[in-house]
Amino acid sequence: MSSTSGLLLIVDYNLTRIDDVIHMRKYARERHGAGTALIRANPTVLDAQICDEVIDLDPLRSDFAEAGEKLLGARRGDFKAGIVFSDNAVQSGAALLERLGLHVDSSELAHGAFCKYQYRLSEARYRALLEAQRMLVPDFTKVSSMEDLHAFAAKHPSGFVIKPTKEGNNRGVVLVRAGGDRRAAFAEVSQYLANGVICEEIIPYQREFSFDGLGQSFFITEKISATGRYPVEVAQVLPARLDETERATLQRAGKQVNWLVGQCDGPFHNEIKLSDDGKRSAVVEPNRRPGGMKIWSLARWVYGIDFYQRWIDSAFGAPPPLALPEPLCSAATVMLGVPSDRVFSPDDLAPEATPFEDAVAATADHLGLKRDDLSIKEFAWLSQKRRQFHGIPRDNADFVAQACIVLNTTRADIRDVVATLREKWLVALDNSYARVEQAASM
Repeated sequence: MSSTSGLLLIVDYNLTRIDDVIHMRKYARERHGAGTALIRANPTVLDAQICDEVIDLDPLRSDFAEAGEKLLGARRGDFKAGIVFSDNAVQSGAALLERLGLHVDSSELAHGAFCKYQYRLSEARYRALLEAQRMLVPDFTKVSSMEDLHAFAAKHPSGFVIKPTKEGNNRGVVLVRAGGDRRAAFAEVSQYLANGVICEEIIPYQREFSFDGLGQSFFITEKISATGRYPVEVAQVLPARLDETERATLQRAGKQVNWLVGQCDGPFHNEIKLSDDGKRSAVVEPNRRPGGMKIWSLARWVYGIDFYQRWIDSAFGAPPPLALPEPLCSAATVMLGVPSDRVFSPDDLAPEATPFEDAVAATADHLGLKRDDLSIKEFAWLSQKRRQFHGIPRDNADFVAQACIVLNTTRADIRDVVATLREKWLVALDNSYARVEQAASM
């Protein structure tokens, strides 16, 4: 490893965040003269390439903090800063950084940012306080059998949500309405029983947002979800369209969530539902990490601030900004699926096919936009592997691609752009198949 003035310690990351790790490593070296060490379970050759040092240790081990201190304690002087970059490590990683004498938000309260059941227990403990702030605290219970599920359903005849306690990306979340098939819903979450499954009262609010940011600096992102049995996220939009009352309600809820899970200086992504009148809220779940679906990338384009760089600066002791500038544009991350149940791989498309570019062009034409009003920032196939996808996505695994777009005009609303783009994408994808089939028949 080349000479540095110390190390930034990154505790775990999800594979979808590899570009963010590379970005932070580069910034830590350029701005702070620091190398980067990474701790994760079963590190790969790629992990060794993107960091200066890798340490093989599973953050889900019950003795992770103790084992990590035993491995690294004698070198604590080498580590100048640390961050925790995965849900799996949010508590154990914070505990390790505390043992190494590095600045980090509370490990004692961090479990609520990982375990949905633990967070609901925290809410219940402070129910009177939260309800006084017009926050709905939903009824909930752990379930381990059909009998448990039936008992909860009897208390909530209009329906309920059943979900794993420790899974992200909407995995395993099933909405059961009145008259729905409870047994089928329980079967869908049965694979998660070992780590815990809960039933929750349906939150009666339709609109959902996330309270995102770092330290005391925040912005509010609007979430667009599918309707029906599988409430999967299909897009994230920034800035959210809010009036002053709605913004105040979400800010009040988001900050109280941070208090419950011990967030103070680090990142957060709290998912919150808002009532139609904008005066009441309910928390879907908290997170002590940057939001997924490129939310911090959206913030960079909209506000001109790189929150990943600010996070590293904060870990090295610099205070993050307290306020954000006015937005420069609007932006969205859009999840893209398939038109119907099918086996799919990007290799199935004709070599010259450009379905996303075609969909963006068709969207601009449909909404009367100039081509430079709507720009593509990122597009990526989520997997090259050929496998089965559902036409109606059940979770994020049913999306074949993800894209980020920026709208540089006020002559259209970004939400209308997202809805149109997702429709045009399905047509463009099928047109790409048509070229393959036509070529095969010639």
